[in-house]
Amino acid sequence: MICIKNGWVHDAVHEEPYIADILADKGKITAIGQNLIVPQDCEIIDATDKNVYPGFVEAHCHIGLDGSGIGFEGDDCNEMTDILTPQLRAIDGINPMDPTFREAALAGITTVCTGPGSANVLGGTFTAIKTVGKRVDKMIVKKEVAMKCAFGENPKRCYKDKNNYSRMSTASKLREMLLKAREYDRKVLAAGSDESKLPAYDMKLEALRPVLHGELPLKAHAHEANDIFTALRIAQEFNVKITLEHVTEGHLIVDELKDEPVPMAVGPSLTHASKFELRNKTFETPGILANAGCQVSIITDSPVIPQQYLPLCAGLAIKSGMKEWDALKAITINAARHIGIEDRVGSLEIGKDADILVMEGSCFEVSAQPEIVIIDGKVVA
Repeated sequence: MICIKNGWVHDAVHEEPYIADILADKGKITAIGQNLIVPQDCEIIDATDKNVYPGFVEAHCHIGLDGSGIGFEGDDCNEMTDILTPQLRAIDGINPMDPTFREAALAGITTVCTGPGSANVLGGTFTAIKTVGKRVDKMIVKKEVAMKCAFGENPKRCYKDKNNYSRMSTASKLREMLLKAREYDRKVLAAGSDESKLPAYDMKLEALRPVLHGELPLKAHAHEANDIFTALRIAQEFNVKITLEHVTEGHLIVDELKDEPVPMAVGPSLTHASKFELRNKTFETPGILANAGCQVSIITDSPVIPQQYLPLCAGLAIKSGMKEWDALKAITINAARHIGIEDRVGSLEIGKDADILVMEGSCFEVSAQPEIVIIDGKVVA
């Protein structure tokens, strides 16, 4: 049992911070209020004059899969032998011993959604995990969060000498797989309990059935406006859920996106425009979208930006016009909503995981560093 006393609580629920105690037991927040009475054996953390935040949440990254930039031996981010790999699962490639997990935890990033890169039209499923642990199975918050798909330059570039030279081809391949999966699903449902009527098992099509049933959204890599609209068009055609990832040109089409009830994860913005589709990259994007009423998360796309700089990216968005309240939500509760785990993390509320940060000053300052990081009720830093 841990009690954080007298801190300025930024709970990601109320816009204004307030002074309160937070009590956690068995990994969950059990009470929030002033002058809480706690048992004698409770560990007390004095947070007087300090800020208390929820653990930060990254809605889109590749941590544990990219090999920390070391090379092929540790790089499991993209399966480059097949442009359509929906059957792949991030959990089978994540390396919890990757030192970037520790760096993330020390910086207050307590939960990440990590998964395949954007080389393939369909890349496989993302997973949501905590940033501490030795065995990925024990780090999981949600085993399968979304099905990765990609539009734009990356599938073209990676497969231009094989079977995918244009954006039209990328879209057609995704449609073809969804059509095949829909027919496969129809046959499975029609067979019922009669195994003799089941279609031949297809691992790729089986992996897409949760997408068709609305149980798993497409996680659509899309930078350019045209790619964003193609992603939305296909999702509407098949009546499937979708989240937009990167949304680099979102500020240019905000008049259209404000009417789309689709979660948007913006970034990585702290890099050069290293390819043509990034030419309109700006830190103004998340603020413009949030001001229009869109649900916005801010992402590092780690390793593009090192995972520990997630709150810094939010601070730079504030510098470029984003409201501080929107920036906090963009790396806490909105990120949790984006990946469907807001019942567990993303805010300081009774019943949620005790992922809590204590720090001097604002979390958005370039020098910000948590003094105390608590994950699942345990002090990890």
